[in-house]
Amino acid sequence: MDNFVQIDIYTSSAAIDGITGALTDYGITGFIIRDSADFEDFLADKNANWDYVDDSLLGLKSADPMITVYVHENAQGAEMLAQIRGLVDGYAANNADGFYGNIRVEMANVKEEDWANNWKRFYKPFRVGKSLIIKPSWENVKPAAGDKILEIDPASTFGTGQHYTTKMVMETLETVIHGGERVLDLGCGSGILSIASLLLGARDVTICDIFENAVKTASENIEKNNFTNYRAFCGNIIEDEKLRSEIGTGYDVICANIVADVIIGMSGLFGGFLADGGKLIVSGIIDERLDEVTESLLQSGWSVVSSVNDNGWNCVLLNLNK
Repeated sequence: MDNFVQIDIYTSSAAIDGITGALTDYGITGFIIRDSADFEDFLADKNANWDYVDDSLLGLKSADPMITVYVHENAQGAEMLAQIRGLVDGYAANNADGFYGNIRVEMANVKEEDWANNWKRFYKPFRVGKSLIIKPSWENVKPAAGDKILEIDPASTFGTGQHYTTKMVMETLETVIHGGERVLDLGCGSGILSIASLLLGARDVTICDIFENAVKTASENIEKNNFTNYRAFCGNIIEDEKLRSEIGTGYDVICANIVADVIIGMSGLFGGFLADGGKLIVSGIIDERLDEVTESLLQSGWSVVSSVNDNGWNCVLLNLNK
């Protein structure tokens, strides 16, 4: 029988719709919403029956608005939790006007240290593609000839290779990296895609993420895997022209394992980073958004080389038309 962990996202009434929309892009389709505004709506309803008020509705009167989701108590669930945390951290970092309220994530009836330790029993070495073996630091692996060991531990930053989107990108990287490529990892998360690229033979990698913690974690993970041939940037390439200039151009492979709306926002910018004949890999796209994302990229001059799907998620490899 599956076990689930309850994750509560506290925010403001005004922000609920936007957050649930973003969670949907992460593949979460079931929510429980508790919103004090519902009680205010009830008070304003002149046709309401005041003879009986359900306790759950009455409890909304002073409740902090909250979105509740449930994730499996397994490695996939831990990956999803890291995604949710990253999303909430992003809102918190851009909350100067207080729009998102006292936004935070809490896990009901689970201590942080217990969840972290429980995850370890689910996180074992596993193979991706033909040659990559992903392992945590506490597990030992005896590689076969040609195997490449990628060591990465569970952390608050999304990306340990368990999620379908990450696996698909690594499998695609194995088909496009032949040795000597320059790789740009946009939305680098834990840095796992950059490490995979270097293990597969890339000359160097450049990482970029909007979260400082992600850039720091990715840099540490790259160095733990004994690589130093990387550059790191923090910021939003959609809004920051100076950042785009600093990242530069001439990349043979660009990875963007993000979400649909961000990929759409970047669709007209990817080409500026690319070397002649370079490839673009986009992932993190749920089935319901695939056509929309693909159309945006086609309109920006890209053509689809191949597309793979796993459990409702999509990864697309593209060329830039000349």
